[in-house]
Amino acid sequence: MGFGNMQKLMKQAQKMQADMQKLQEDMKDMMVTGTAGGGMVEAVCNCRQEMQSIKINPEAVDPEDVEMLEDMVLAAVSEALRLSQEKAAAEMQKITGGMNLPGGLGF
Repeated sequence: MGFGNMQKLMKQAQKMQADMQKLQEDMKDMMVTGTAGGGMVEAVCNCRQEMQSIKINPEAVDPEDVEMLEDMVLAAVSEALRLSQEKAAAEMQKITGGMNLPGGLGF
């Protein structure tokens, strides 16, 4: 591999690294919503997997069945986290072009 090709490769690697750093910053503003109970419970998190809010429809609150409400909250949070992982992975795929990067080079 010639010196010119090596320089080109290094520049591409630097650009990819800068793009990945920017994406990691942008992920704090990328929101996803998980729902449960037909929309009775909504959980919103960003693509850094930081929970932002939980909304519970008052109709979902039944003092006689707190366990069901707990289950709906857990399901909505789980869905929001799963969606945030999927969105983050899809955004990273755009940058890496599907390259399989070692753990330290991903996010």
